[in-house]
Formats: sequence, C-alpha cells, structure tokens
Amino acid sequence: MVEEPTDPDVDLSVPAQRAERARVLWPVVTAVALGAMCGSAARYGASLIWPTPVAGFPWTTLVVNVTGCALIGVFMVVITDVWTAHRLIRPFVGTGILGGFTTFSTYAVDIERLVDTGRARTGMAYLGVTLFAALAAVWTAVWVTRRVVAWRQS
Repeated sequence: MVEEPTDPDVDLSVPAQRAERARVLWPVVTAVALGAMCGSAARYGASLIWPTPVAGFPWTTLVVNVTGCALIGVFMVVITDVWTAHRLIRPFVGTGILGGFTTFSTYAVDIERLVDTGRARTGMAYLGVTLFAALAAVWTAVWVTRRVVAWRQS
C-alpha cells in the first residue's frame, strides 16, 4: 500500500511545495497566537475583577465561557453572512481571541475542585449548566444576529 501525503495535491518532499505551505500557514498561526494573547489576557482580567473564592462557585468561568460562546455566535454570522473579511480575521478573532477568552481547562479544574471538596452534585450541575448555557448562548446569538441582519437589510 502506498502512503499518500495528507493533501494529495502537496508533495512535502518537494522543497518548493513545503515552502508554499509554510508561507500560507505561518500568518494564520501568528494571527491565532496574537488573538489568543488578547483573549486570555481578557479572561485573566475578568478573574482579577471577579475572583472565585477558594470554596466558592466558579461564576467567573461560567460567565466567561457563556459570554464567549455568545460572541462566537455573533461573530460567525457576521463573518459568514454579512462581511467578507480578510482571511486572517476569522483565525485572529474566532480561534484566537474568543478561543483564548473561553476556557475548557479552567472549567475542568473547577469541576475537579468542586468534586474534591465534597460538592460532587454541584460539580456535576456546573458541568451540565455550562454545557447547556454555552450551547444556548451560541444558538441564541446566531438566531438574534440573523434576525437583526435581516431587519437591517429590509
């Protein structure tokens, strides 16, 4: 069996094709990294403004994650239905800023802390509430944004 490259149109054994792929890839990686710095700094700022007490419920993480999901819902409608943006805007804002702002790792650690301190039911409720609220936020934001766009265009 012959092993083919990931992209059959690109032969990475050809130096020119490797260089072309890197030329296209590095600006995207840079955009994501710069956006992630902004988003994670904003999340850190939120944790400084509204710190979670040692034995407290992780409201900040919940609000940050749900807000980030709502923002990604708005952003995706704008970037796909309304505005033709530069190719680096989506990775910078969507993956970078909003991906850096929201946090799965802190969410997981918060659940672990709740369970480890004898509040397993609260931890499991937090797990479910975050999942439900995040999905509801994306769906609602997409729905509302599409309605606003349609209204403005009529």
